[in-house]
Amino acid sequence: MTVQVDQIPAHEVHLGAGISAFFTMAGGGVSPAPWKSLNLGPNVRDEPARVLANRARVSKRLGKPVRFATQVHSNAVARLESAGAPGQMSIGEADAIVAVSDEFGLGVLVADCVPILLSDPIAGVIGVAHAGRAGLQNGVIANVIEELEAAGASASSLLVAVGPCICAHCYEVPASMAQSFATETQISPATSNWGTPALDLRAAADTQLRQNGVGNVTHVPHCTYELDQYFSHRRATKNGQTTGRFAGIIGRTSSRSE
Repeated sequence: MTVQVDQIPAHEVHLGAGISAFFTMAGGGVSPAPWKSLNLGPNVRDEPARVLANRARVSKRLGKPVRFATQVHSNAVARLESAGAPGQMSIGEADAIVAVSDEFGLGVLVADCVPILLSDPIAGVIGVAHAGRAGLQNGVIANVIEELEAAGASASSLLVAVGPCICAHCYEVPASMAQSFATETQISPATSNWGTPALDLRAAADTQLRQNGVGNVTHVPHCTYELDQYFSHRRATKNGQTTGRFAGIIGRTSSRSE
């Protein structure tokens, strides 16, 4: 469900009692073009002050500070214990974060890759994952589920939302890349709108979640390349531009689900 709160359009998802979760969009921020306007990414040549102002709006929407990692297309997972210093851009390099605290939320930045939000509302454990081609091939989903379980969650109890990402019809790649991705992620080869080899990131993410014991998966089936309400790196690059990053956001609103 798309709602607008505090001038920030966001797609809300239900991940259990005591959990707030949503995916931001491109609008509702302070950044000018080409990052117009709710750019949450610090590494796309936008002014840091504007990024922090945009993040403050998202934190206000959630009702607590939101923490982000510096994403490097890895399979590394960070376990976060504290909110850190105000205005801190990053907790360090990682492509997934797990936490049990209700003092802060977690965010994952994307502009075509798959943003994944995870919660076990009974155990009070939350997580986010950035699942691009490299992360999916190298096990970032299995790793974040393993860390969630180490923090007290159960894979079978997890509620997961797979957010907006580039769809297979728009993600044209060389044939060798498409074949190796399909083989390594155990999905069928994909074909683009142009009849060329493609990557289906969403199908790979869904398959890996279920292979790792997750049964409750919700999808926001929006294509970032097709819809300009989201940032898309591939669309911007095709047009010779840079662009911003939107985010998947999750936080606990109570200590435990009853």
